[in-house]
Amino acid sequence: MRNQFRAGPTWAEVTPKAHFLNRRALISGAAAMSLAGPALAKISARPSALSTDAALNSLEDITSYNNYYEFGTGKEDPAAYAGALTTSPWTVKIDGMVEKPGDYALEDILGKVSLEERIYRFRCVEAWSMVVPWIGFQLSDLLARVGVQPGAKYVAFETLMRPEEMPGQQSGILEWPYREGLRLDEAMHPLTILATGLYGEALPNQNGAPIRLVVPWKYGFKSIKAIVRISLVDKQPPTTWNMINAPEYGFYSNVNPNVDHPRWSQASERPLGGGLFGGRQPTMMFNGYEDQVASLYAGQDLTVDF
Repeated sequence: MRNQFRAGPTWAEVTPKAHFLNRRALISGAAAMSLAGPALAKISARPSALSTDAALNSLEDITSYNNYYEFGTGKEDPAAYAGALTTSPWTVKIDGMVEKPGDYALEDILGKVSLEERIYRFRCVEAWSMVVPWIGFQLSDLLARVGVQPGAKYVAFETLMRPEEMPGQQSGILEWPYREGLRLDEAMHPLTILATGLYGEALPNQNGAPIRLVVPWKYGFKSIKAIVRISLVDKQPPTTWNMINAPEYGFYSNVNPNVDHPRWSQASERPLGGGLFGGRQPTMMFNGYEDQVASLYAGQDLTVDF
């Protein structure tokens, strides 16, 4: 089964009322620390024909179960500790092989783009999944604005380095700052977005505020959070998990049910919200976006160059 699209769905159309009412419980409980401030700001975004019609996860699912090692290795650590992160003011350095390098204030970036709601499947390399109503804009729009120079082949990204507010960075579990990268054609694909919100509000800290990458056909760790630098380069950039363990985490890391992680199968996944021992479902090639992105890898052996 491949990804099914229909023009114009929004989270209000596809989400049961009980799901978005969970927001009230979150705000009244301990998680309010992480959702306070910018996360309560409403965002106006138009619906997108690129959204899936799959059933959404609740706001509680999306904001309380995260991998974000800058705040700890536990799934609950980001919600517990990310509230201390200062996300305003925020600047993104754009450099390398671009016509207009510089330090761009987030307000300036957002002032010149059109925000859309993109309801996307999200698949973690750990074989769990969810469906998220992101708000953001196409990365290609930003790259067009700064001008990509001839010869650029890749886009490199870096996460904020601020150990006094991101306690996980005080550990040596990863080499900081967190780094990721895409091939230029992947970065320019219409499905690739920079997200600044979800569920109609500003992005919560634990989900990568104030700006993160979302590449829905790749495993979740490729969608780097809290971006402070975007560089256009001519060589494949180093990426965090690939540097740590290349045999387990390839540069591309496309969702592929036919290529198992060395320690578990990728043929099926556990949809979040069904409980730890809930039902599993088959994993779709490219996370259900095969029709849209398979042409990017024509002739490439994805069982070797993963």
